[in-house]
Amino acid sequence: MKCVIIDDEPLAVELLKDFVSKIDSLELVNTFNNAIDAVSFINQTNVDLIFLDIQMPHFSGIEFLNTIEKKPLIIFTTAYSDYAVEGFNLGAVDYLVKPIPFHRFLKSVVRAQQIHNPAAVTPTADVAIATPEIDQDFMFVRAEYENVKLNFSDILFIEGLKDYVKIYTTDHKYTLTLISLIKLENLLSSKGFSRIHRSYIINIKHVKSIQKNKVLISDKRIPISESYKNAFFERINL
Repeated sequence: MKCVIIDDEPLAVELLKDFVSKIDSLELVNTFNNAIDAVSFINQTNVDLIFLDIQMPHFSGIEFLNTIEKKPLIIFTTAYSDYAVEGFNLGAVDYLVKPIPFHRFLKSVVRAQQIHNPAAVTPTADVAIATPEIDQDFMFVRAEYENVKLNFSDILFIEGLKDYVKIYTTDHKYTLTLISLIKLENLLSSKGFSRIHRSYIINIKHVKSIQKNKVLISDKRIPISESYKNAFFERINL
């Protein structure tokens, strides 16, 4: 894949260049220290993948992504986790928080390769995407650089964002982790959880009320889609 690095930090650019050089399937075609200079290049050149910083002077990575006509695959590389949800909503392959370890970079590249050319990539055990480890009444999920323990009873609901999910808990926080909603549905269906929408799994014990085609959990109204409605209502005897 032909790739470009856009980052205003020289040390970050050098690190990413070194990482790219270690992966035979990547060809670095250019680097930019600001997003403005990169716009015309991206619009005029065939690029498969961009490693894109978000916080840059004058023109952010988000603004850049909304400006370019061509839409290569994007892996965000940033020192700030605040923009993760927005990044995933923009269709990013991954969101890497600095300092970026090579193994995490490699995992992102494998995911990009799977999207770019699915038939050509077979993940190995070393770079395969981790899935939660389930034991009794809790699970571990991979979030950034650590495995976070989540008690089933503390989970309010789960929201799907493509290959990522946001797991909302009773302490008014959420955990962003790389796993499909289908895998979590299979893991949690026997633990009192129910899929009620293509984007939502809920913990039934935390449902406050059901209003037409929505459930109320905490202060969040979550939609019930027609395709899941009958199975959900049967499960709760409605």
